[in-house]
Amino acid sequence: MALVTGASAGIGRAFAELLASRGYDLILTARRRDRLEQLARELESAHHVRTLIVTSNLAEPGAGTRLLDEIGRAGGRVDVLINNAGYGVPGSYATTTWAQQRDFLEVLVVAVAEIAHGVVPGMIERKWGRIINVASLAGLLPGVAGHTLYAASKAFLIAFSESLALETAGHGINVSASCPGFTLSEFHDVTGTRDKVSEMPAFMWSRADFVALRSYEAVMAGVPVYVPGRLNASLASLSRLLPRRVVRAAMKRTAGSYRKT
Repeated sequence: MALVTGASAGIGRAFAELLASRGYDLILTARRRDRLEQLARELESAHHVRTLIVTSNLAEPGAGTRLLDEIGRAGGRVDVLINNAGYGVPGSYATTTWAQQRDFLEVLVVAVAEIAHGVVPGMIERKWGRIINVASLAGLLPGVAGHTLYAASKAFLIAFSESLALETAGHGINVSASCPGFTLSEFHDVTGTRDKVSEMPAFMWSRADFVALRSYEAVMAGVPVYVPGRLNASLASLSRLLPRRVVRAAMKRTAGSYRKT
C-alpha cells in the first residue's frame, strides 16, 4: 500500500490520484476527514483500489508512530511512502510564538523522520520500497527573511533523503527528495501570500499533478534529489555555481514577492 501524508489537497492529493491510477491501494492521512472521505470515494470509483483513511495531526509529538500503529491494526503495510504534509508559518521568526514554530518542526522534520523510521525495516525485510520526501527548491537556495525555518526544514529533508537513499540502496529501496518550486495549491492561501504570489508570471508555476508525476518517475529511477521543471532545475544549478553572496543578494531582492510582511 502507499501512504500519503497531507493527502487532502495540493501535491498530496495529486500523489494519491497518481498512485491510484498505477493500481496502488492507498492509506490517506490528513487532519480533515471530510476531504479524505471524498477523495477516497473518487479514487475507489475511478481506479477500483482500496483506501484506508487515518486522520492525524502530525504537529502532535508521537503522531507519526501512532499513525503507523493504527495502520498496522487495520492490517495495512507501507510499501510506498509519500511524506508530503507541510505548510508555512506566516510572519517573522520574532513575532510568531515558539509553539507555532515547534509545531511546524514536528510536521516538516520530526514526523517525516519518524514515519520513515517506522516503515524502513519492513521495506528492508520485503526487499522493496519507495520513499518520496517532498522538500522544496527553497531547500537548495539561501534562506530569506520570513518563513525562517521553511528553507532550513527543506534542506534537512534533502540531506536526510540522500543519506537514507545510500543506507538502503542495497535493500531494493529507493529514496528521493522532491524539490518543487512554486506549485498551484492551497499553500499560499494558508500563509496569507496569495495576493503577492498571484502577481508572479505564469511560467514560474507548476501544476501539482506535474510535480507528482515527475517525482514518482524520479524515485522509481533511483534519483535521490529531484527538481521538477526546467526553470527550477536551472535555478538550482545556478545557485551551486554562483558565489553564495550573489545568490543571497538575489534572494533578498525577490523575497518580498512571495512572503507576507
